Order: sequence, then structure tokens, then C-alpha cells
Amino acid sequence: MSALSAMTASSVSAPSGKGRVLIVGATGFIGRFVAEASISSGRPTYLLVRPGTSGCPSKSNVVKVLQDKGAMILHGLVNDKELMEKLLRDYEIEIVISAVGGKNLLDQLNLVEAIKAVGTIKRFLPSEFGHDVDKADPVEPGLQMYVEKRRARRLVEESGIPYTYICCNSIAAWPYFDNTHPSEVLPPLDRFQIYGDGSVKAYFVAGTDIGKYTMKTVDDVHTLNKTVHFRPSCNYSNINELALLWEKKIGRTLPRVTVTEDVLLAAAAENRIPESIVASFTHDIFIKGCQINFSIDGPGEVEVCELYPEDSFRTLDECFEEFLDKIKENIGGVKEEENMDREGMVAPNPAVEIGPIAITA
Repeated sequence: MSALSAMTASSVSAPSGKGRVLIVGATGFIGRFVAEASISSGRPTYLLVRPGTSGCPSKSNVVKVLQDKGAMILHGLVNDKELMEKLLRDYEIEIVISAVGGKNLLDQLNLVEAIKAVGTIKRFLPSEFGHDVDKADPVEPGLQMYVEKRRARRLVEESGIPYTYICCNSIAAWPYFDNTHPSEVLPPLDRFQIYGDGSVKAYFVAGTDIGKYTMKTVDDVHTLNKTVHFRPSCNYSNINELALLWEKKIGRTLPRVTVTEDVLLAAAAENRIPESIVASFTHDIFIKGCQINFSIDGPGEVEVCELYPEDSFRTLDECFEEFLDKIKENIGGVKEEENMDREGMVAPNPAVEIGPIAITA
């Protein structure tokens, strides 16, 4: 049975003009950045945490960090409609943000029903945080995820709930096609995998910016019932340009291996989860150009840089500099007999020079 945890504060008064926020999925990659941005904005921020999370060290650590920063923790399941109604009413939630993972996307349907029943939510942001699922059309198994997100969209719209869809495109990291998430693996030190001819462009956004701009939209009248696209011109790059940027950072030219469309489609068809989902999205981005093959000109669409021209995005150059720093920090942990650093990355052969430091086989 779902239960409500003890609160870090029994009562929280919302600052003027800043409503209470409930975030579902805050222990995930995107959810954590959104939660941190919400806390930083001064909003009373509540996190719905699945019971049993304490048994997962990585997730419990995230919860503790966010709680220490001021988040208030509620325990429960997002698909428990009765509990969600109670939490939304009892804590006078005005903004609900969902960042649940792919396997839990349909749990949002009960959340939407709870929001509808309560009738006081001023804005709902469903779990999007990627491509425009009404425009992109990846092959399976990625398509199934989009079908489920479309179901959530249609239910939100049919229910008359005020919403904002966040389409932030790609994470500012090296886009591996055969891994679980770009945030989990540093850029390569041995070779580049180039998709097709490497010329199809995409937009790359740092996690901190996803959080920051998401929170800007939650009570902006210009984003009400709109799809918000993240298209920062400073981070508009193709895979060849990413490779050149990384080579500049590490001071070495790496060999390039072409990954053809057929290879990506074959990897997707293997239906290994989540790797095949990542392969299907990689194909959609870097072969079909799903981020750039449409214009933003509909009445229900806005672009975040045009909404907030006074703000700036973190550049790919800055993000890659951080990756370089992480690799330098890990060099001391290289074990020659394993030829592997502490991030699990194979060290290149021969030596890779990174400034005054070398990684050797």
C-alpha cells in the first residue's frame, strides 16, 4: 500500500507568485536537473519517491542530495490515482512535472486522471524531454515509447488540463548508439563511430539547461498549452563536428568508423532493451534528421531561445571540457593489466596525450 513519508517540514509557505511543484521521477537523469532547478527557483518542491528506493544506493543518494537542498519527500506510486489526488489536494500542488522513465510512461495516465479530478493544477508537464513525439517517427522499439507519450498527450488535451510539452532534443554528450544513456559514458578515446556520412545536424542541450529552462516555462503564459522546442544555435552540430571538437580537447586525432543505416536498423531490430531503443533514436536523429526536418511555425509551438533571449545556453565546448576534466581525474585509476579506467572505458593504444598527461595501454 502506498504511504506518505514524514515531511522535512510540516508546512511550507509558497513565495509570492511561485506555486508548489510536485516532481515525479526526480531520481532519473532529467528529473534530477529539473528538481534542482525548481529548488533553486525558490519554489516549494515536492518529490514523489517510489517506496523501496532506499534499497537502491544511487537513487537514495539522489533523494538525499535533493532533500538536503530543500526538497520535501513524498512516498507513493504515480499510478495510484487515489493517493495522487490526496497528495495534490493536501499539499496544494499547482504545478506537476513528470520525468518518469520509459517503462513507466503509461503510469502517467492515472496521474492525469488524478489531476483532472482535483481540478486545481495550473500546469502539467508530462514526461517528454526529447523529440516532438507527434512529429518524430522512429523505428521500433523506440516507436512504442513515442506511442505511449502520444497517449499521455491526447489524454491531457482531452481532459482540458493546462499543459506544456518540453522537447529539449539531445543531451550534450557523445551520442553512442549502443549504450544505455549518453550521460553514462564519456566521449571516446579510441575511435569515433560516425553515423552515415556524419552530416545530419541535431541540437544538444546540457542537463542543467534542461532544468533551468523547463522551470522558466511552468508559469509563463506564452508556454501555456504549447510545445516548447529547445534549438540553441550555439549547440547545433553534426557528428563530424562533435568529433572535431573532442579531438581538439584531447589533442589527438582518432580513427573514424562508419556506422551505416543498415547497422543501426539491425541493432534496433535485435530488440535488446534499452540498447535497441537507443539505436532506433540514433537512426531517427542522425540518419532521418528528426530534430530538424520540420519548422516551428504552428500556433501551438514556441522556441525557447526566442522566449528567453536574455539567457544563454551552456555550449558544447563547455560540456566537453567537463568530460575532459573527468577523464583526467580518472587517469590515476587506470590499471595496465585491465587496460581500463574507473569509468569502464578502454584506454587507447598507443598512448593518448591529454595535455601533460598520457593514458597508456
